[in-house]
Amino acid sequence: MHDEFLCHVTAYGVCDGRRIGVPLGTYRAPTLALALWWLRDRASWIAERLDPQPEGTRIPPHALVPVADTAPDVPRLLRAWCADLDRQELVADELAVGRLVRIAVSDETTEYELLAESVDALRMQRTIPPLVMPVG
Repeated sequence: MHDEFLCHVTAYGVCDGRRIGVPLGTYRAPTLALALWWLRDRASWIAERLDPQPEGTRIPPHALVPVADTAPDVPRLLRAWCADLDRQELVADELAVGRLVRIAVSDETTEYELLAESVDALRMQRTIPPLVMPVG
């Protein structure tokens, strides 16, 4: 069992023809439960900023605009990931055995990436490829 986890959230986009990463947060979690809580909290935080719940806050007129039905719905995907207990258990199992977990969602302009890894695994040479989880 791994005891400490390093978690990162990054947004990636293209600027001047280059892929640029913007760190949105890092957390060194002292327990597996706190690592999972932080990842869910950050996923919810991103979803709320991209698509605020109307009942949650006062939104200025014309601040939100509708998008095409075919547009990727990153906030919905992130909220669904947070609520999916089976996926949470899978992430916990993978982290507990020392594997890197990457959760990524994207729309037309930005990719949002949540990463978590055992601090012990960072010190050891990895022999197993990371788990990449599609959320859509």
